[in-house]
Amino acid sequence: MLGPMDARGRRALSSPGAGEPTGTGVEPAAEPLSGFEAARGEWTQLAERAGNLFATWEWASTWWRHFGRDRPLRLFRARHPDGSLAAILPLYQAARSPLRIVRFVGHGPADQLGPVAAPDDRAVAARALRRTLESGELRADLLLTERLPGDEGWAPALAPAAVLRRESSPVIRIAGLGWEDFLASRSSNFRGQVRRRERKLVRDHALELRLSDDPERLPADFETFLSLHAARWGRESGAFGETRRAFHREFAARALERGWLRLWLAEVGGRTIAAWYGFRYGDAEWYYQAGRDPAWEESSVGFVLLSHTVREAFEARMREYRLLLGDEPYKERFATEDPGLETLGLAGTRRGRAALTGVALAEHLPGRAGRVSGGLIDRSTRR
Repeated sequence: MLGPMDARGRRALSSPGAGEPTGTGVEPAAEPLSGFEAARGEWTQLAERAGNLFATWEWASTWWRHFGRDRPLRLFRARHPDGSLAAILPLYQAARSPLRIVRFVGHGPADQLGPVAAPDDRAVAARALRRTLESGELRADLLLTERLPGDEGWAPALAPAAVLRRESSPVIRIAGLGWEDFLASRSSNFRGQVRRRERKLVRDHALELRLSDDPERLPADFETFLSLHAARWGRESGAFGETRRAFHREFAARALERGWLRLWLAEVGGRTIAAWYGFRYGDAEWYYQAGRDPAWEESSVGFVLLSHTVREAFEARMREYRLLLGDEPYKERFATEDPGLETLGLAGTRRGRAALTGVALAEHLPGRAGRVSGGLIDRSTRR
């Protein structure tokens, strides 16, 4: 249940205080799950209701194969008093020393995390998360809840959590508007660039845009995208190190099978000069990454391709277009708002509380503990 608006104009999740009822009865404790297959069907239904691509069973299970490295899984399922499913808590133990740190499965490559729960069940999910931590079932000194949507009220619901980091995550709200309506809301300079740059590339270079939708062709198309991303940003960029490339190769194939993948390629004379990698899920378009041939930098092909994907989202009557993590100026030109993301720290023990005496966690821990904890938080907020 959503609570009243806070001082920043955001609705917080309702969180009952001491002695207040939690609904039709006492919510049962979260129950541990033996593994990903034990909850696949329920997980899929919850992720669809949550509308979060990064909360899907496919994302989490693929991530675990590539990044889990046999670390202890802390997977729980929370139910309503009537026995119906409310949330899945996909967690794992990321570190054992000097602090036992638990994090969400999927972090790093994921731009948005949190309990897997429908909007109406977020308060139940928050209480289950706190209760599971405080009971000792997680066996954690510190729980990092990374990249929670800033407009969903998780910080007050998980109080006394410490807000460790806030990041930008701009969005284009579509909500029934047409493409021309959107352009009309932008500056005349922006409208002119959108129309003029695409016309010029089509006229002068016979630009063609192709959606990769053939399973047999996907491996080659995805390698082309990875090459273009490396050409623009460097092969060892944080977005696509070697392990992440392997993860995304597998997830892209799964996403294509599910009808989620949106891999666009801009081609001139049969040669791909730019690529856009994203998804269509939960009535939203998700822009994940892009790449382009530096030789075409002056042609604005990246801007043209991005504009095309935004127009596609409007024409498909999506609810929103998520530009995802980052406050780059080109995103600000398209975005209509920025709800942001918050990384929170929750203490499970006295040691964890001592570590969270300030937002800059590393500054409050001596020696190796400070380096380890600070490094974990820094890494948790990178792709």
